[in-house]
Amino acid sequence: MSSLFSLQDHIVLVTGASRGLGLAMASAMAEAGALVVLNGREQATLDHAAAGLHARGLRAETAAFDVTDYSAAASAVAAIAQRHGRLDAVVLNAGINHRKPLLDWETADFERVVSINLTGCFVLAREAARVMIPQSSGRIIFTGSIMGIVARPTVHAYAAAKAGLGGMAKTLAVELAPRGITVNVICPGFFDTEMNTPLTQNPEFDAWVKSRCPLGRWAKPEELGGAAVFLASAAGNYVTGHMLVVDGGLTINM
Repeated sequence: MSSLFSLQDHIVLVTGASRGLGLAMASAMAEAGALVVLNGREQATLDHAAAGLHARGLRAETAAFDVTDYSAAASAVAAIAQRHGRLDAVVLNAGINHRKPLLDWETADFERVVSINLTGCFVLAREAARVMIPQSSGRIIFTGSIMGIVARPTVHAYAAAKAGLGGMAKTLAVELAPRGITVNVICPGFFDTEMNTPLTQNPEFDAWVKSRCPLGRWAKPEELGGAAVFLASAAGNYVTGHMLVVDGGLTINM
């Protein structure tokens, strides 16, 4: 059974992987046998993250680029494929949030969130597909959010982008399935990460999450790793165009 979830010798690019959910997913995939390429904007932060994996006997490289620098992103994917001869999976996780009441939003803020959370994912998925189509195999995994399914006020661009990932994953899944490539979305609920620090430190919001979630707590970043391993491994061979919700039951709770 363990071989179903093996990623032995797979080459996996994870964006936004210097910390938080990205690093947690990269860590789990490395534990499953993959060589993970960690992406982020700051080389020093990536080096620190990679060193942590190396200290545990795991394989990791770094690729520093901004996902909104589409030329740099394309070059990075091509370089990984050239260096290793293949690219087995990408986890497109880099993202930001912006929380303000509607009338306080600037259009530039909306465009900035969408460019990172949605357009950047499209570009990297396209460039990954250039490598995966000739090898007749590959896994494209987006980090979505339950905010792409349900809603809260003030996160308009974030919710729009995450909902967009769900729709895009379906069109890509249908187009790329005949080429041996699956495309899926992991939709986390409320995880205790750096990006959510303003929320975890807000007593009212913290109490709301714990009361709304049937499991009664925030999720730990490492609890997302299994979903990424599943979708990238042989265990997920027949899963495509799917939105896998990992939220402790929050979105099903009336």
